[in-house]
Amino acid sequence: MKKYLLSVSIAALLVTQSMGQRTPQPSPAAGVMQTIGVTDFTVKYSRPFIKGRKVFADSSVLAPYNQIWRTGANAATTFEASTEFSFGGRKVPAGKYALFTIPSGAAWTVMLNKNYEQGAEGYKESDDLAKIMVVPTSNQFNEAFKIEIEPVNDSTAYLNISWSSVNIPIPLAVSTESLTLNALNKAVAEKPEDVAVLQSTAGYLLSKGKDLQIALGLADKAIGLKESFSNLWIKAQILSKLGKVNEAIPVAQKALTVGAASGDGAFASFYKGQIEKGLADLQSKATPVKEVVSAVKGKKKKK
Repeated sequence: MKKYLLSVSIAALLVTQSMGQRTPQPSPAAGVMQTIGVTDFTVKYSRPFIKGRKVFADSSVLAPYNQIWRTGANAATTFEASTEFSFGGRKVPAGKYALFTIPSGAAWTVMLNKNYEQGAEGYKESDDLAKIMVVPTSNQFNEAFKIEIEPVNDSTAYLNISWSSVNIPIPLAVSTESLTLNALNKAVAEKPEDVAVLQSTAGYLLSKGKDLQIALGLADKAIGLKESFSNLWIKAQILSKLGKVNEAIPVAQKALTVGAASGDGAFASFYKGQIEKGLADLQSKATPVKEVVSAVKGKKKKK
């Protein structure tokens, strides 16, 4: 009796363990995460395979024409963005949405629906936040359905829905510059004595060539709080962009001196060469001292 009970217990344990094992799914889960500028986009979906069946056609087994499709298999495909964005030219708030489509030969209808916990059966047009038309393009054959975000730059990208030999390119766009400036201005207002915040803001303004006098003031403040080769080099570059090359040279030279004394590995391996190259460029553009003196004397005589 004891042996029988023991055998039953072992069998039950083996069944329980086997039930807990994962098995391959006909339409495996997939996802893509892509940052565009300062905005994170995340798509989660399931990837069905064609397996010799017809897709994207009248009365096809898979994704037939003129019928709501959950744009994948199993649960509804979800599309999430961390900031406000443009979806095919339509402004959409940050949030998580269901991605639905209506395939067609001439132009697909693509929808972002606020009810993301549903299948195609629960779709309500009244819950759409964006509804656009997209002309399909030809593509290399894909046996498995896939979604990608590419090509990407700092403010735009395409959400590509691809299957068989069809691709649906949906334009995505974000206001990266204004989002970044708003965030940096807020950070400076909240932490006016934070050197890293001051440097980041000055550096971003420098990279965009915007509000350079403000950027110079931020760099000077950062240097006053804690001088470093990085904020000195930022200041030198700002002065150069303002056309004050002769003023920029000694600041760049000081950046090299401070960096060499810092013992910072990043300076030796990367920044040193960058600053040296920049300094050489500044020196090649500098106005000779004699010309500067002559210009100053000329101004005095006119007075």
